[in-house]
Formats: sequence, structure tokens, C-alpha cells
Amino acid sequence: VQTGTFQFFIELYSVLFDCVSVGNFILTIYFETYGCQMNVSDTEVAWSFLQKKGYQRTTDLGQADVILLVTCSVREKAEKTIWNRLQQLVTLKKKRPTSLPPLKIGILGCMAERLKTDLLEREKLLDVLAGPDAYRDLPRLLSLAEGGQQAVNVLLSLEETYADVIPVHVHSQAKTAFVSIMRGCDNMCSYCIVPFTRGRERSRPVASILQEVRMLSDQVEVTLLGQNVNSYRDTSEVQFCTAEPTQLSKGFHTLYRNKQGGLRFATLLEAVSNVNPEMRIRFTSPHPKDFPDEVLQLIHEKHNICKQIHLPAQSGSNRVLQAMRRGYTREAYLELVDHVRTIIPGVSLSSDFIAGFCDETEEDHWETISLMRAVKYNVGYLFAYSMRNKTHAFHRLEDNVPGEVKQRRLEELIGVFREEASKLNCSVVGSTQLILVEGVSKRSRDELSGRTDGNIKVIFPDVKIPIADSSQDTAAVKPGDYVVVKITSAGSQSLKGVPLRHATLH
Repeated sequence: VQTGTFQFFIELYSVLFDCVSVGNFILTIYFETYGCQMNVSDTEVAWSFLQKKGYQRTTDLGQADVILLVTCSVREKAEKTIWNRLQQLVTLKKKRPTSLPPLKIGILGCMAERLKTDLLEREKLLDVLAGPDAYRDLPRLLSLAEGGQQAVNVLLSLEETYADVIPVHVHSQAKTAFVSIMRGCDNMCSYCIVPFTRGRERSRPVASILQEVRMLSDQVEVTLLGQNVNSYRDTSEVQFCTAEPTQLSKGFHTLYRNKQGGLRFATLLEAVSNVNPEMRIRFTSPHPKDFPDEVLQLIHEKHNICKQIHLPAQSGSNRVLQAMRRGYTREAYLELVDHVRTIIPGVSLSSDFIAGFCDETEEDHWETISLMRAVKYNVGYLFAYSMRNKTHAFHRLEDNVPGEVKQRRLEELIGVFREEASKLNCSVVGSTQLILVEGVSKRSRDELSGRTDGNIKVIFPDVKIPIADSSQDTAAVKPGDYVVVKITSAGSQSLKGVPLRHATLH
């Protein structure tokens, strides 16, 4: 139903509604995007479908006829933000002048799938609900909403990757872009809602990905996206369907059977890196289990694949890791870290940690702190545990760590992370770093900001600098430029420096 007859009717309905207007009005869409980078990418996908049907887009909320919120359900705080925003938008809807078409409000993404019943019952003035696999159906849903119906499609698909869609990259002035290569997750970690809101893993065909990356050749940094990005496995063509099993990192295992065949992440990563030697390549978010040596060697060898790896640990306690169903021990994780640093000297590491998971003791907490001190991460994403229904933890475990204890432990983790990150950043003071310029610093209009290969932010003065080494000619610095910066000071979150000259990635 999801990929056959239902898809036929979506396409038929779309043919009948090629022009979107109410009376003499061409309807205007306003997007608000919350959560992860996948939601940024999904916004671009959703807009590509609506743009083709004649909708216009605005960045001014007051000019909107349709307001679409692209939502996140990973943590309770994210959902509370959306509930509060909906109250504001419903008030705006009630105050809409009668001379204009009725304002329509829609919820897209993970929250639409997870809380469809609550959203429809609590927010009677909500018009559209579309899950992460239903963006192709948005024109039909909005047409139904214009007719006065509540329109809902939150079906998850086993096949939808939007492979035939070249997203409209909405931040065209930026020199960075996100390219989705796979959707969903099969890991079933006990705390995680993603498999229930985004469905099973399925990978976009490599040809479709390379086509989009080639179209982004004027960009200077592309990030490959997926909920479990390095488990990418393209089985779309017969020649990819070999019997070769998936290679896991040493000491790691999965809850599901080893997957056979398919074109793997290392092959895709190499192909993407070959599109433009001056384009930086990153990827997120990976799972530590999916780092075979061929991926690590490729990162080491290719100058335009950033020497920065995200290794989400979540906890340093074996007991908690087992309860989380992460598929590894503390010892296996630390062995992987050592292995990564052996193959990629100077690699920048980042991680995720959860404070106060079910049954976490003070001893468990201090084991996490000791892991953070042992590894020394450059970047960290740390959160207090938030129970999500549908998950294994919701059904089998008890959220029994008090809120104030979670918060205290989180603050202690943040303190340790900042202490260790500050030491790492201070170690590069006096060195020169190649920086990709992103734009004007938020701190001062007289400064620019950019990022190192290791994804560390660098702030430096906005001045003209030599166009090359030993050159007398100077030029202004603009977003998308590579510049060499001498680092003069450091904190836990960023570096400061002096720009020396323009450069290339080579």
C-alpha cells in the first residue's frame, strides 16, 4: 500500500493540482526547522515538492499562508518547544484577517509520526500532519487542508529515500551543504525513538547521491547525512548485491543479523571525495560499530575528507552500555579510539553522552567521567536522559534517576568536557591552521569565523590578506574562502587567530 497503489494516487492527485492558489492568492509557505541536520535536509526535500507545485516561499512569518514546522522528538525539551510554538501560531491563526485565505498550520517530521493522535486532539486548529516519509504527499495534503479537512499521512516506508529528488538547497548563500544518503536506523538502542519515527534503514542509490554532490560543486563543504550514516549499504543494482557481510569494528556487535551485500560506505565516501578535490567532505551521524579499517584508511589518505570523526559513546559504564543496548563495552570503545588515532594521527574526536540513564549510579557516572578524561574529545554533545515512549527503555526499564540528579551529573560532564577540550585547543596556540570561512562572527561585525579541518570554530579579524604566500597583492576574505590563520588564543569552544594569507585545500 505504501509504495504501490497509494503512491499511484499521490501522483495522480498531484497532476490535478499543478497550480496552487486560493481565489487570486498564490499561497506562500513559511518553514521553521527544529532539531538535527537531517531536519535541515528534510526541509529542503519538502520545499522541492511544494515549489514544483507553484507555492512561493517567505522568510517573513507575517506573509505566510501556510506555516510548516519541521520537528524533532529525540528529547522531551524539543517537543515542549514545539507545543509552546503551536500555541503562539494558533493565536496568530485566530487573528488572521478575513480578507486573506485562512492560515494553515502543519507539523512535519518525527513529532508528526510519534504524537499524531495528541496533536490532532489537542490542537483542533492544526491542518496538516506529515511524517518523515510523506513529504512526497505534501501537495495533496495541503490541497485537502485548503478544502477544510485535517490532512494526515504519517506512514513509514521500507523504501522511501527521495532518491529521485534533488533538494532545493535553501541556504544558497552559504558555502556548505547537507546531502542525505540514508534514512532510518536498525540499531534499536533502548533509549532512542529514531527507529520508531524514521523507520528501518534504507540507503539512497549512489548514482543519485553523486548527482546531487556534482550539482553542489560550487559549495566548498558537503556533509553526508544519515541516522546511522556509516552503515550505508546500496543494494539498488545487481552488481552491488554480493554475499560479502558487513564489517564491524573489533569488539562490536549488533542486535540484528549481519547484513549481506551492497555497496558500502567506504566506496561511496571515496566517490564523493573525487567529485571536487577542493570540496571538504564530512559525515554525520555514525555509529562506532561501523568503522572498518577501509573507512579509516580512506579518511587518512584523502586530503579533502576531514580528519574529524564522531564516536558517540553515550556512557563509560559497561552496565549502562548494556542497558542501552549499544553493542560494545567500554574496553572495546577505548580500543577503537586508540585504533582510530593510530591510523589517523591528529584526528579530532567528538561524542554524545547521556546523563542519568535508567538505573545509573554514581559509580556509573564517574566511569563516564573517567572515559571522557581518557579520550579527550574536541567537541561534545551532552544531554540529560529523556524517556521516550515506544522505546525499549519505556517498556522494560524505569526512569528512576531524579531530575535534579540528572542535571547535576550533566553539569559535571559538561565541566569535564570543557576542561579537556580547553587543554586540546590550547595545544594548538602558535600553530597555523587552514580555515574554511563561514561568514561574519556572531561576536563582532569586524570579525569573521570559520572552521578547521577538525571542526573547531576559529575567530579572526576581517581584514585584507595576501592572495598567496609571499605575494604583495591582497584581497578581502569572503565566505567559502580557505585562509591560513595563526592561532593566538584558545578556549574550550573556539580558537582566535590572525589571518596570514589566502590558500586552497591542497
